[in-house]
Amino acid sequence: MRLPVLLLTLLLPTALSTPARSAAATPPAPLRAGAATSVITPPLGTVIVGGFAPFPAQDVHDELHARCLVLDDGRTRLALVICDVLGLHRTVSVEARRLIQEATGIPPENVVVAGTHTHSAGTALGESRFVYEQPLDDYQRFVARRVADGVSRAVNRLRPAEIAFGSVAVPEHVFNRRWHMREGTAPPSPFGRVERVRMNPPAGSPNLVEPAGPTDPEVSFIALREPGGRPISVFAAYSLHYVGGVAGRAISADYFGVFCEELKRLVAPADDGPPFVALLANGTSGDINNINFRTPEPRRPAYEKMRLVGRDVAARVHGALAGVTWRDRAPLAARYREIPVAWRTIEPELLAWAREVEARAPRLPRGDIPVGARWATTPDWVQRLSYAGRVQILAQAVPPARIPLQMLRIGDVGIGTTPCETFAEMGLEFKRRSPLAPSFLIELNHGYFGYLPTPRHFELGGYETWPGTNYLEPTASEKMLGTLLEMAGELKGAAR
Repeated sequence: MRLPVLLLTLLLPTALSTPARSAAATPPAPLRAGAATSVITPPLGTVIVGGFAPFPAQDVHDELHARCLVLDDGRTRLALVICDVLGLHRTVSVEARRLIQEATGIPPENVVVAGTHTHSAGTALGESRFVYEQPLDDYQRFVARRVADGVSRAVNRLRPAEIAFGSVAVPEHVFNRRWHMREGTAPPSPFGRVERVRMNPPAGSPNLVEPAGPTDPEVSFIALREPGGRPISVFAAYSLHYVGGVAGRAISADYFGVFCEELKRLVAPADDGPPFVALLANGTSGDINNINFRTPEPRRPAYEKMRLVGRDVAARVHGALAGVTWRDRAPLAARYREIPVAWRTIEPELLAWAREVEARAPRLPRGDIPVGARWATTPDWVQRLSYAGRVQILAQAVPPARIPLQMLRIGDVGIGTTPCETFAEMGLEFKRRSPLAPSFLIELNHGYFGYLPTPRHFELGGYETWPGTNYLEPTASEKMLGTLLEMAGELKGAAR
């Protein structure tokens, strides 16, 4: 009896370990990729939300798109969607992802739905930017449906693919727009507070001291091609706010659209094969624009600057494609969490200021109504009336804010997301600290929760820190960064 028991004891570990070794030795399936676009241009008359007083669109310079990329490693599918909108309400993303799961089976936590932040697009923010749940309006339902259609078509186009990661520095177009000013020269906030920094100061002013933060000049990108070399898609991110310079009340995708069309022209064959799709996400540009405040430049004709920026960034990415290393496998994974964050505190004194402004602001019988306001007013009151409305609405927000955060792993690459206009220094810190390397952040994903300064900026003041422009507590960026790094660590561990 002892011999069989001894033999069983010797053989059992070998028998149990053989399947494990076999599974570990099984290589991941070859990658597949597919890409598509959906037009999301709204009808004329839709409100364009690029400034304090939104106005109805009267023309379309170039069409707006939802640009969609789907990746499949044989076990997991990811969908990345970049929409030509200033921002979208959380409920638009929720509905789009519900439709995507219904049509394709891709789970909501594996889908990115982000805005570019063009300031010349129809609003997908709905009635209130400060309400977590709200019914979708007609345009929001249209955008959600078109996003889902684009992802479904990208799934239909899935085919064997090779993938590469690259980056290229394009510093010429990025400048920090928040400046330390000589003492006493920064204008006060609308609330009467003395400011230490100014957003968008007069270019060339002798009162400029130094920028209040860094820039991130790096364009990070993921490229996909068929094994034979035919390009499928490029997903890129650049930390630059919109460029602007449109003519009149026209709709435009801004430099994001120019980049996508120019890169397509540079890399795609002119035939009837599956179309190449470029996507350009907004990196972390909450305090970044393309104005060189030290050296003023002459005013340019409409659309010229956005064409210059978009084409130059596309050319740099195209040049960098020549030096990338291609692989036919890239394990995919995602994490998604909604974390509680406190809304910005609105003090009683600020509410009293808001009521006083509304009592004094002139009422016009017609005209463009400022964001947050209940009526049109004269130009000198637009900013104050807008913030009077914003702070009152924000004071009624039901706590806490639930902030959607997402982390993707595509091969060795990590992509984190925020739903805010995020300061560049947070994006740089994420790149430095992420356990996935390389990594980068994109903003305005799954919602719009205002500007996201890092804590030190609240003492400096400036537009991006004002209540009503900033919606969340001063430590919100630290909480988000901590969660993103935690999720990145989980994905790094899962990869091992």
